[in-house]
Amino acid sequence: MSKRADPDGDRQVFRSPAARAIWWLWTLFAVANLIDLAVQGRDHLSVVAACTGIVYAAAQRPRVIADADGVTIVNPIREHRVGWPAVAGFDATELMRVRCSWPTEDSAESELRGYYAWAAHSSRRRQVAAELRTKRQAGGRSPRLGVGGFGSPLRDDVPPPAPLGLDVEVVVAALGERAAQAKLDAPDARPQRPLSTWSWPTIAVIVAPAVLLAIVAAL
Repeated sequence: MSKRADPDGDRQVFRSPAARAIWWLWTLFAVANLIDLAVQGRDHLSVVAACTGIVYAAAQRPRVIADADGVTIVNPIREHRVGWPAVAGFDATELMRVRCSWPTEDSAESELRGYYAWAAHSSRRRQVAAELRTKRQAGGRSPRLGVGGFGSPLRDDVPPPAPLGLDVEVVVAALGERAAQAKLDAPDARPQRPLSTWSWPTIAVIVAPAVLLAIVAAL
């Protein structure tokens, strides 16, 4: 696990050392191939460039950033920003899930949603072992992972395939402490709807070489 904090201690960045190593290994491989393919045609260069964009999105971008105001989930092509008041809990599933709750426009009820973090990953083997342990401790009842809970059904984003990542239980513990402390510091803060955005530059890095390859192939 890689965790970096800024000098004032408010900001923590959780990233996967394994994924970063894959990115730098691919970078060296791509540079060597680009030099070798420079005189062989743009179609080959486009393939290398497209693969580099995909590896960048899947290995270099994913991270979880916690600061004084909330948590940011950076996935390959999307980012989710969740303020601490809207955080309802964290689930140590195969990919870490941040559960959120905020009032609807008419304040009649709360809207619920879960966001998955590509960077925080737990192996299926460890997850099954944890579930069995929880089930034994609960006296045979069905286990429920996570910090906090709801009585209403939760609508989730569809979880993506799990890449190499951080130990999800370690990240959940650290973020759970920060969320609890933030709620104690500002108990009357009103939860706001999380902000989700697309990373258009990353999408362009992936798509542009593929488009160029299709154009060259059609000539």
